[in-house]
Amino acid sequence: MYKINNPIETKIEIKKSIFITNLIPVASISEAQDALKAISKKYYDATHNCYSYIIGDGNTYKYQDDGEPSQTAGIVIYNCLKNNNITNVICIVTRYFGGIKLGAGGLVRAYANATSEAINNANLVEIIEYKNLAFSFDYTYTTQILKLLSNEEKVNQEYKENVFLEYRVPISKYEDYVSTLINLTNGTVKIH
Repeated sequence: MYKINNPIETKIEIKKSIFITNLIPVASISEAQDALKAISKKYYDATHNCYSYIIGDGNTYKYQDDGEPSQTAGIVIYNCLKNNNITNVICIVTRYFGGIKLGAGGLVRAYANATSEAINNANLVEIIEYKNLAFSFDYTYTTQILKLLSNEEKVNQEYKENVFLEYRVPISKYEDYVSTLINLTNGTVKIH
C-alpha cells in the first residue's frame, strides 16, 4: 500500500466546469472530516465538494456524491484511490459548474480524470510493515550474517555462548531471511 506525506492540490477544466482536487494525508476518520470541513469552507461557493477517504488497511472508507447524480463522483474517486493502492488519504474534488451538463458518463470521466491528475502529481510513499527477526547461532557465521543483514535495523545483540541478534526487517523479506539463515548455518540457527 501507499500513502502521501504532503497535501496536493490540482485543477482541471472540463467543458467550462472547474474541478479542484485536494489529496490530503489523514490518519483517522476525524482527521478526514476536519480536512473536508476545511476544504468545504475554503470553497464555500462551489457547486459540489465530492470526496472519498480510505484509512488503514482499506476497510475504513467512505465516499459522497454531494449532490451529483448517484454513482458519478464519490465512488469514482474511491475507485481511483483503491486502484492505486493508496490509504490514509482523503480526496476531495470541488466542482464549479460551468453551465454545460456533462451527463453521467461525462461526470464519471471528469471525476476520474480530476482524481488521477492529483494522484499523478503526488509523491506516493510505500508503506512498509516490519517484524522483528530474533535468532541465535554459532560464532562461526557472524561475518556472513552481519553482511546479510547489513541494510536492516539492528534492535538487539548479545555475544555469550552463542551470538544472539535481533533485527527489524520488512515483513515481505522475513521468510527469505529465515530461509537464508537456515541455509547459511546448515540448519543450526535458532529462530526465536
